Amino acid sequence: MPEHAIFDGLNPEQRRAVEAVRGPVCILAGAGSGKTTTITHRVANQVASGAFHSDEILAVTFTDKAAGEMRARLEALDVTGVRACTFHSAALGQLRFFAPEPPGRILASKALPLRYIGNSLPRPYRFRPAADLATEVEWAKNRRIAPRDYLRSLGDHEPPIPKDIMVRVYRDYERRKAEQGYVDFEDLIEMAIRLLDADAGALEQVRDRYRAFTVDEYQDVNLLQQTLLDRWLGKRDELCAVGDDYQSIYAFTGASPEYLLAMPQRFPSATVVRLEDNYRSTPEVLEIANRLVPQLGGAPKVLRPTRLGGPEPVTESFTEPEHEASFIVARMQALHGQGVPYEEMALLFRTNARSADFEEALSDAEIPFQGAALLARDGAKQLLKALRGSGGAVSEVRRIALEQGMLETIPDKLGEREVTRQNDLARLVRLAEEFGEGTVAEFIAQLEERFGSSAGRGVHLLTYHRAKGLEFEGVFLPRLEERELPSKLSKTAVAIAEERRLLYVGLTRAKRHLTVTWAGKPSRFLAELGIEEAPRKAAEPDDPLYAELKRWRLERAKAEDRPAYVIFHNSTLAEIVRRAPRTLDELAAVPGVGPAKLERYGDAVLAALRA
Repeated sequence: MPEHAIFDGLNPEQRRAVEAVRGPVCILAGAGSGKTTTITHRVANQVASGAFHSDEILAVTFTDKAAGEMRARLEALDVTGVRACTFHSAALGQLRFFAPEPPGRILASKALPLRYIGNSLPRPYRFRPAADLATEVEWAKNRRIAPRDYLRSLGDHEPPIPKDIMVRVYRDYERRKAEQGYVDFEDLIEMAIRLLDADAGALEQVRDRYRAFTVDEYQDVNLLQQTLLDRWLGKRDELCAVGDDYQSIYAFTGASPEYLLAMPQRFPSATVVRLEDNYRSTPEVLEIANRLVPQLGGAPKVLRPTRLGGPEPVTESFTEPEHEASFIVARMQALHGQGVPYEEMALLFRTNARSADFEEALSDAEIPFQGAALLARDGAKQLLKALRGSGGAVSEVRRIALEQGMLETIPDKLGEREVTRQNDLARLVRLAEEFGEGTVAEFIAQLEERFGSSAGRGVHLLTYHRAKGLEFEGVFLPRLEERELPSKLSKTAVAIAEERRLLYVGLTRAKRHLTVTWAGKPSRFLAELGIEEAPRKAAEPDDPLYAELKRWRLERAKAEDRPAYVIFHNSTLAEIVRRAPRTLDELAAVPGVGPAKLERYGDAVLAALRA
C-alpha cells in the first residue's frame, strides 16, 4: 500500500496520531473532527509500517454498524485481517473458542422477561415500561453489581421504581434467565472475564493473538468493559483510546468518561493528540457550541471551523409551547423553500415524551417526519390494543387508560420511559375527547393518518442520545427549559454535567442552520451559551389585518372541513401581516407559504389583505 494513501488529506494532528504506531495513544477527538478517518488510517499504518500484522490488531467499537464501517474503510486502504467488533462479539468469540461448554442462548432483548416480571408487580408499577427496568439492570451489571449487592451499591443513584421492588425485579430476572438457559450481553463479558481469570492458558493465547488494541468511543466505556480490556492488555501498553469526554452521555448505563481522562496518568508515556479541526459545522454554529467549553471540564478542546461562514443561529422564546411548535414548523418550511431537504433537518428533544407535540404540528402542516412515533411506543400500542378488544366506543379511552395505570398527576421520580408512557396516554385521552362521536376504527384511522411515520422520509425526530454520531444541515433544539434540559430527574452536579454534555451533542449535530427555542422557564444552560432571554413572542398581533386573516382562515377551514392551523399557522399569518405582501411573488417569500399553499390560497390571502 503506497504511503500517500495513508497520509493524504490528513491535518497535522491527525498525521501525528497516524504516525504513532506503537505505545499508548490517547486521541481526544472533538465533534466532527474526522475521528474515524484518523483511527482507520492509524491501523492501516500499523500494518504498512510492519509494527503489527493485521491479525494481531483488535479494534473495538460500540455498535456492529461502526465495526462494519471500520472494516469497510480498512478494506478501502487495502487492509484485511484486522478484527473489528464490539466488546460483546469479542467476548462471545473467546467463550466459544475456550469455554468447555457453550455460553447459552443469547437473550436478544431484556424487555420480554422483564415485561413478564413487571406484570406481577404491585398495581402502581405493573404497567411500567420494561425498557426502564432493562436500563436499570444494565446499569447494575455494567458496574459489576450482583443482585445481592444492589441495595448497598446505589449511593445517590435513583432507580426507576422503589429500590426494594427493583432489587426483586433484578433478582427474578437473573433467576428466570438462568433457569431458561439464556445469557444477556453483559453476561457474555462477565463470563469472558471469569474464563480468562480461571484459565491461564486461554489468557496467554488471547494475549499472544492480539498485541495491539484500538477502542473507539472510549468515553462511553463502563467498568465491565474496562475490566475485560485490562485482561486482554495485561502489563502491555499497546492501546489506542479514542473519544471525546464532552460527548459522554451514557452514565445511566454505567458508562464513565474517567477511563479516557485517566489515560495520560495511567500511561505517562502516552502520545496525547487533540483533534479540534471541525469539518462539519459553520463558524457560527461552532462559536455558540464552544461557549459551553468552560463549563464542560475534562480535557479542554475548542473546535476550529474549516468551513466557510453561514447564517447566525436563531434563538427565540415564546409564551406557549404551541406557538413555539408553530414557529419551528414555519422555519422548517422556510428552509425547505430555500432548498434544504426535510431529510436534512432534525428536531431533537430530551425524551420521547416530547416528540408527540411536534408530531401533531408537523402532521397538521403536512411535513413528513421519521423517527420516534407516538403510535409505535408502548403506551399507545397497549391502549389501542385494549380499545380494539373492548368493543367499546371512543369514549372508553379514558377508562382504559386509567386501567393501564395513567396518572392524573405525574410525579418527579418516574423513569424516562414511564414519563413518556404517561404523556402518551394523556395525549390519546385528549385526542379521543377532541374526536367526539365516532367508531373506534375511525378514531384509530385518524391517529394513523396524523401520526404514522413517513418511512424513511422527512424530518428526523430524535432524542439527543439517538442523534449522537449523526449530522444534519438544519438542527432544531426546542424546549431548552428547566425541568426539560436539564431534566427534572437530574438533581446532582454529576447528573447536571451530563445534561450539559447532551446539549453540546445537540449543538454540534448542526452543519449550517441551528435553531434554539424555549417556552417555559429558560434553561440555566442558555446563560452559559450567552443567550439572553428575548421578549416572548406575542401570541396574537394586535392588528386588524391579523384578525381579518384569522376570520378568512376560519371560514376556509370550515369549508374544507379541516383544522384551521392546517391552512396556515398563526406564526405564518403574523409574518404575512408584518411583510404586507402585495403580489404572489412577495407572498411566496413568506416562511410557511409553500408552492402548494400559494397556488391554493394565494389570491384569497391577498384579497383579505386588501379588504
